Amino acid sequence: MKKTQESSQGTFALREKSRLMSSSEIERTLVRLAHEIVEKNNGSEHLALVGIQRRGLPLAQRLAKLIAVIEKRPIDVGTLDINFYRDDLSTRDLRPVVNPGALGFDVTGRDVVLVDDVLYTGRTVRSALDALMDHGRPKRVQLLTLIDRGHRELPIEATFVGRTIQTTDLEIIEVKLEEVDHDEQVLLMERIV
Repeated sequence: MKKTQESSQGTFALREKSRLMSSSEIERTLVRLAHEIVEKNNGSEHLALVGIQRRGLPLAQRLAKLIAVIEKRPIDVGTLDINFYRDDLSTRDLRPVVNPGALGFDVTGRDVVLVDDVLYTGRTVRSALDALMDHGRPKRVQLLTLIDRGHRELPIEATFVGRTIQTTDLEIIEVKLEEVDHDEQVLLMERIV
């Protein structure tokens, strides 16, 4: 399958290299991660999940449902729109719309798990941490990512990782979730040079 994608470097063509995870593999991975979160946090008493827009939110919501079943109690879920906090804004012509929004709960003193679909350079997570601190002072912040693809530019490491996939700079991980994409899979795509 061939398609095009836009980035700050222009438009480029992509081709599907392989499917890394099916819908059922994503679900099994989330079940495992939910159990790991409960174990590492000694339960869920002070736990809250915060999804990073766009695909981090549905992942956080799914994990919260799984943890609620395990722990027999509801789990707070919030979302962060980190566009305003990105450090690459000066390279864009138009400033993004700022959507500060409320998390819906106080993060102060809580064990917060930031949830994102792909961990790459670490810049999105750094921006999310800045945004999160505007909402209060958590006791602890942990990072969960469905896919860790390496290539870090910042010293950021995920506490919970669904799968580690070594990639080249020409490869892109595409996470597709039913709630956002009306599809459910993880693909390894390659730029066509």
